[in-house]
Amino acid sequence: MTLRPAAPDSGIIFRRTKLSQGSADVPALWSNAVITPLCTTIEAYGVRIATIEHLMAALYASGIDNVLIELDADEVPIMDGSSAPFLSLIASAGRVRQALTRKAIRILKEVRVEDPDRWASLSPSDKGLTINLEIDFESRAIGNQVWSGAITEECFRHELAQARTFGFLQEVEMLRRMGFARGGSLENAIVIDDDRILNEGGLRYSDEFVRHKVLDSIGDLYLMGAPVIGHFTGVRTGHALNLRLLDEVLSDSEAWEWVELVTPALVDAPMGASGQVLSRAVAGAA
Repeated sequence: MTLRPAAPDSGIIFRRTKLSQGSADVPALWSNAVITPLCTTIEAYGVRIATIEHLMAALYASGIDNVLIELDADEVPIMDGSSAPFLSLIASAGRVRQALTRKAIRILKEVRVEDPDRWASLSPSDKGLTINLEIDFESRAIGNQVWSGAITEECFRHELAQARTFGFLQEVEMLRRMGFARGGSLENAIVIDDDRILNEGGLRYSDEFVRHKVLDSIGDLYLMGAPVIGHFTGVRTGHALNLRLLDEVLSDSEAWEWVELVTPALVDAPMGASGQVLSRAVAGAA
């Protein structure tokens, strides 16, 4: 996988290479999302890119609006199961200001989607993106966990980026049979067998499970195509429910609006001379 600079207003594009027809571009947008087990997948022109959420979360936290991501496989590398390696990749590429004011999506009213025992919502906020997320598992290795906070680059780097993906032993085996998570192992995921964590090194945070769910949700939210000014609440939510929420919000013209960012307090980003927040891209290939 290689990150390359992209022109202003081009957005986040995944380019699948080494195809029979050469290559194909898949924009990272909610309208291209497809429901797949336990990960976020996008598809266009018959080409799918899976497991994009950890990279998308790192791009969100780093304030990257425009980037071309070249892949010679149909799945983003799992790395260590967190966003931390992708933050390092972005740092290696560097970041550059672009001569275009950064835009965000401001949530204007609460929109909520529900399943029988879980729900997710976006509601108005004047503090950039804030998140309150709760998980509840029968396994005593996880149990009930809650995380709340405002999503800034500093918060993401120190409180969320290291949180690894997790799953139960039977789920890992199922994903492998279906062709996903081909690199999945104890080196890049927390694996639980009933009430026992199988990883010898244990957890990176005492509540690593809910922190990773927050990380996942940030990656899903960035499929809106811009940073979000709003409050996200999730109770036992997952990728499928998050994507339903994006569809409900963006299909309702009264639920959101485009705004130009004129203060760094809302979304971390470089400032232009006139006070606008500028869009940002990676500065070089990495």
